Amino acid sequence: MPQNTNSKLNAEIRIGNQTSFSAEPIQPFEYAIENGFSAFEWFPDKQPAGQGWEIDDLSAGMRSDIKKRALEHDVRMSIHSPWTANPLTTEGQAAILECFKLARDIDAKLVNFHLLTDKSLEAYSEAIEPLIKFSAELGVKISLENTPITTPDDFNNLFRLLGNLTGVNSEQVGMCFDVGHANLCGLTKNDYIGFLDRLDLNIPINHIHLHENHGDYDAHLTVFTGPAKNSDTGLRMLIERLKKRGFTGSMILEQWPQPPLLLNQARDRLNEIISES
Repeated sequence: MPQNTNSKLNAEIRIGNQTSFSAEPIQPFEYAIENGFSAFEWFPDKQPAGQGWEIDDLSAGMRSDIKKRALEHDVRMSIHSPWTANPLTTEGQAAILECFKLARDIDAKLVNFHLLTDKSLEAYSEAIEPLIKFSAELGVKISLENTPITTPDDFNNLFRLLGNLTGVNSEQVGMCFDVGHANLCGLTKNDYIGFLDRLDLNIPINHIHLHENHGDYDAHLTVFTGPAKNSDTGLRMLIERLKKRGFTGSMILEQWPQPPLLLNQARDRLNEIISES
């Protein structure tokens, strides 16, 4: 059995990889198992051209096997809802509910979906209230992800609204801090640390998406192949701030690079920074 190198180095912060529309859904998971990653994210990301996969592509037998193998290798799993899943719509709610069912079947601990601001934050908080309560029944956490157009104030204001919901456990929902998206935000262009520093300290960050760009578009570069190739200062600042916030979630490398060995190199360097921070 391969050693889980990430959890051996740091029992609280786990580093993992993600499925990709450019690979069979099981391929990156097999890679995670074989290379000792301690986290993994399932992202049903069917493309208009037909690439990618959907939740229904994972049969009951496959789900049972995934759950068994993740347990054997101590891999903490999460689900990223389809990027089209908008909880403000009936179709979006249904898609997210399917993600919760997949989480139940494979024993994933968290479901992630985007904060969308096409309507008011009040409407969004009301829309996700039943999802929060359903997730609590399943024992699965929710993580709300920043997109390139959402701002720190959007999250600050949303979590104030969520704090006022009756019958909702404040520990049930947190934020997925997407580093690459924060780097593209108009308010904090090329300054994802500035985005993080503008977030209220009482916002629970329970998940991280890790990828790089040069502030021009959502390139999803593997960390240490973009700006951090020449200087890892930003990533060191990120780890320091996350530790001060008490972060103990998963950090997901959101790419399937060629060669995949770039994932191992990124994980190993991140673990060094985590150990030194």
